[in-house]
Amino acid sequence: MASIPLLLMGCGGVGRQLLHHVISCRPLHSQQGVRLRVVGVCDSKSMVAIPDVLTSEFRDDFLLQLCEIKSNGSSFLDLTKTGECQVYSGEEIGRKVIDVATALSSSSGLALIDCSASSETIGLLSQVINLDGCVVLANKKPLTSPLEYYDKLVSQPRRLRHESTVGAGLPVIATINRMLSSGDPISRIIGSLSGTLGYVMSEVEGGRPFSEVVTSAKKLGFTEPDPRDDLGGMDVARKALILARLLGHRIELDSIKVESLYPEKMGPANIPLDEFLANGLPLLDEAIQKRIESAASNGNVLRYVCLIEESRCEVGLQEVSKDSALGRLQGSDNVVEIYSRCYSKQPLVIQGAGAGNDTTAVGVLADILDIQDMFLHSPSAA
Repeated sequence: MASIPLLLMGCGGVGRQLLHHVISCRPLHSQQGVRLRVVGVCDSKSMVAIPDVLTSEFRDDFLLQLCEIKSNGSSFLDLTKTGECQVYSGEEIGRKVIDVATALSSSSGLALIDCSASSETIGLLSQVINLDGCVVLANKKPLTSPLEYYDKLVSQPRRLRHESTVGAGLPVIATINRMLSSGDPISRIIGSLSGTLGYVMSEVEGGRPFSEVVTSAKKLGFTEPDPRDDLGGMDVARKALILARLLGHRIELDSIKVESLYPEKMGPANIPLDEFLANGLPLLDEAIQKRIESAASNGNVLRYVCLIEESRCEVGLQEVSKDSALGRLQGSDNVVEIYSRCYSKQPLVIQGAGAGNDTTAVGVLADILDIQDMFLHSPSAA
């Protein structure tokens, strides 16, 4: 049996959902000959770890307790009096992660799961890989860091999985890697990689004002608490950079042309959220509507997409054929069209739910199971 020691960084919505999936899938994984052994969990300020990471693991009821603590907005530091675990904070967290990875390096190795939203984890991730561990990412920021750090992180690709950084549970990364490794060069990728912006543009196309759709999307929980985090396009730009680098583009995040759907003068640094929603958004309706009408006059529709070709990588509003997969897109699904030598006239299309804690956590869990062969040499796997 493959025994995989897991240390989870990030206990927000995705991280908690992942722990629930690990617990609920115990019978299935037992049939498959896999044991996922959670030995540590971190949030942004603290970490809990099992005292003996070599042979022990957190009980499932304790993992559920951790999820409840974070759902209630409390801290792991409150667990210091329980004796159930060791609790660390501040700079101790990074040191403890490396201690755990070092202790496990001579046996199974550690699987470090990054479900945080931090840009500060890349050093730890690279060190764990150098200690014969594996890394699974839902966090996009390590893969969009400067190339100097990116190259170190991807230096051992067999020890890295990051499907959920682009399409949640959709097999975008795996498909691209299979195509490239089979000698089918990819010439173009165009995709709608934001469920929020996909929903907004398809609703506006139906005749609703842009401001009304964005406000509704916020109330439905489709956007970030500040919708400008979605409307600015940087989340899509990070996904585009991850895909472009997979294709061999040696570019940085700031070299991607990104179209924001609001002007800089309406940004968070200039006006508060309430003012943006009440007075700023309605001022954007007319310009968006004109672009939609212009696209329609050409027989097209408007979508917010990433476009990656040999000489460019950009993110923004594009006219696409209304008969294409992107043109038919409705709601919050993600769609990716991949053009290659084998798919030159009709692209390979990947479509489905590309957002949500549940979908993303499923993608992370699938990535963890995909690295199980790296742990078959452990003593407990015999």
